[in-house]
Amino acid sequence: MDPLKIYTKGGDKGTTSICGGIRVEKDDIRIEANGTLDEACSTIGIARAMLKDDKELHDMLLAIQESMMTIMGVVATPSIMLYEHPPRLPELTTEWMEKHIDDIHAEMGDDSEFFLLPGGNILSAQIHVARTQLRRAERHLVALNRVDELHEVVIPWVNRLSDLFFALARVTLHRSGDGEDKWHKFQTKIVGQ
Repeated sequence: MDPLKIYTKGGDKGTTSICGGIRVEKDDIRIEANGTLDEACSTIGIARAMLKDDKELHDMLLAIQESMMTIMGVVATPSIMLYEHPPRLPELTTEWMEKHIDDIHAEMGDDSEFFLLPGGNILSAQIHVARTQLRRAERHLVALNRVDELHEVVIPWVNRLSDLFFALARVTLHRSGDGEDKWHKFQTKIVGQ
């Protein structure tokens, strides 16, 4: 019996399989969306590998990665199949993320006066990279949703996760004693004035 090989040669002509065995071009918007989620998941893995002394945050990031893999499975499934076979949904919900965002906000205080520059320390900067990858994934998901309706949990879930990563980037700086780099104050214009 031949050992399982990592290469299949199935993608050598620029296509790949999605759920249901359907083949699509490798630059299909569904593949772009899932590829960007995969990038973010890998970036989260880098951040998690940096957390030797913070088991709580390490375990949170691991749980997020596990739920991201579930979301990626939902994204890889065409809508017709979702109706026939309801997907497994991520264990971590948007409500779970909102609770953690609210807890961090209570610890950190208001951040609404200034734009914040990513940086401060390597961990916080890495979390910001994941946040921006999640925002890019969200843009791809919105485009995908126009051509094939996604499960209703997907876009809000990714949106909320990127919000959580903004909060996590801030709190890791705060807990390390490193300061935030404030760019400048928000300027709001009132319509009609």
